[in-house]
Amino acid sequence: MKATEGSIVEENKKALQFIEEVTINVDEVQKRVLAEILSRNVNVEYLQRHDLNGHTDRETFKKVMPVITYEDIQPDINCIANGDKSPIFCSQSISEFLTSSGTSGGERKLMPTIPEEIGKRFQLSSLVMPVISQFVPDLEKGKGMYFWSIKSEAKTPGGLPARPVLTCMAKSPYFNNNRFSPYANYTSPAETTLCPDSYQNMYSQMLCGLYQRKEVLRVGSHFVSGLIRAIRFLEKHWSLLYQSVRESVMKILKPDPELADFIEAECSRDSWQGIIARLWPNTKYVDVVVTGSMSQYIPTLDYYSNGLPLVSTTYGSSECFFGINLNPFCKPSEVSYTLIPTMCYFEFAPIHRDNGVINSISKSKSLNEKEQNQLVNLVDVKIGKEYELVVTTYSGTFKCQTKCSTRFFFTICLYRVGDVLRVAGYKNNAPQFYFVCRENVILSINSDKTDEAELQNAVKNAVHNLIPFDANVTEYTSYANTATIPGHYVLFWELNVNGSTQIPPSVFEDCCLTIEESLNSVYRQGRASDKSIGPLEIRIVEIGTFDKLMDYCVSLGASLDQYKTPRCLKFAPLVELLNSRIMSRRFSPTCLNWVPGNKQWNNMN
Repeated sequence: MKATEGSIVEENKKALQFIEEVTINVDEVQKRVLAEILSRNVNVEYLQRHDLNGHTDRETFKKVMPVITYEDIQPDINCIANGDKSPIFCSQSISEFLTSSGTSGGERKLMPTIPEEIGKRFQLSSLVMPVISQFVPDLEKGKGMYFWSIKSEAKTPGGLPARPVLTCMAKSPYFNNNRFSPYANYTSPAETTLCPDSYQNMYSQMLCGLYQRKEVLRVGSHFVSGLIRAIRFLEKHWSLLYQSVRESVMKILKPDPELADFIEAECSRDSWQGIIARLWPNTKYVDVVVTGSMSQYIPTLDYYSNGLPLVSTTYGSSECFFGINLNPFCKPSEVSYTLIPTMCYFEFAPIHRDNGVINSISKSKSLNEKEQNQLVNLVDVKIGKEYELVVTTYSGTFKCQTKCSTRFFFTICLYRVGDVLRVAGYKNNAPQFYFVCRENVILSINSDKTDEAELQNAVKNAVHNLIPFDANVTEYTSYANTATIPGHYVLFWELNVNGSTQIPPSVFEDCCLTIEESLNSVYRQGRASDKSIGPLEIRIVEIGTFDKLMDYCVSLGASLDQYKTPRCLKFAPLVELLNSRIMSRRFSPTCLNWVPGNKQWNNMN
């Protein structure tokens, strides 16, 4: 049924009142959340293993339950993946696994979940539009043009689906049910999102968006990189698209020669600056995540959008959805998220920096008693301080009120997410946080996350290709090149060559491929399946280049005694310095072999 203007106003008012109430009574809500989580999971093996003995109070919980990483519970997760149906974490059978963009041992992490959990994520998302409508009214009178897609999925040896959370949400009944929301009026039907062919997916969504260009009030994608890929797709295929508009290849559309001529005129201009605002002139804002590693794409999106507001709405992960941005039209550099205290039970591990390098309270899998006592409750964080997020969740990844008469929950207790947050301020008594970074990640193009140790191991494997030529890599660094679409990893190598035989270009191409094959499954999927990451590039630089890099860093204030070559560059002048001394450059020659699922599962088949 179509919502009336009065009902929309009333529903928005209820959502805003909910936010107001839970951000006032933060500590009371958090105590209740923890008690609910523990009481409803009193008989699960994990809690019994740690002798919680039915206690639901905060003090006992803090005393007996350890802070864990994924690796601590991985043996239990593997048991579930292999078909164990005992109540290890949950009183209800696990229905599927959500695969994280973070990895363990090169493979995606698996987060067990149940059907009710996805609905809870949509409940948090339902708070977004009431917040935005305070700044931009009447959005329900137009349409949203969103570029969404699904990723490949696999089955565990026990027969459970394993797929990314956004794919799970797109395939859930809640996605179609959500279309009854007055704000879920999109230019493309749900079938375009679910199309597994990336070209057809993008083509059909772009065609629908162009045909309904005057009705579009907001443009978006999950991540800013996805929207930029869509614009580059238009840049490459606009002639086919405008011909489709002219001839109307879809039954629901009528030929529109005037629109086709307009698209041709705009897309054939020399400059594509402001193309979003030119083709979709009624757009009020761009709905994409631009925090964290996505911030590197902001200049490009500003160019294409003519400076339209960039709105980051929610903050979450595969483990949980955590909070929303209550000031959505702020500058991207000022985005902060208000953690909604009903989502899960939050705690925070203080972060300390030594010479700008992040050090959390411990890198071990579990914290000792003294370190656990340093954990800070949600209401006790301090403005300006940095913390690592620790969560205890319902349903594997989420804690939220539900309308179901019977609720079942999967519990992850005191799980270290790995996100580093800085306290920005408060909404009533609820802290608001800047997202600083994902701990230890140095390279990221899309949803991939490559840390220093992983990159070092990949380079080590690649160097074996140089041994027949009596050559080795004396220094290296890297950066994520987002000037190309899709973006790609770039490595700068300085070589020591003792042999007399010149190294053929094909050897460096083999080095590129070896590095790619050594990286995690999220990267390999981005290269082979999603095409969201371009071929890796190695740039060979002149001898002495890294000495000049050190000299430059020291001139900027770095300590000569403590200087270490940065394994990733984000400061443009340093990249420019290395680019000025390139001798040769090579790309990975072929696309990687990749199949969905864990390598061990594939070896069992």
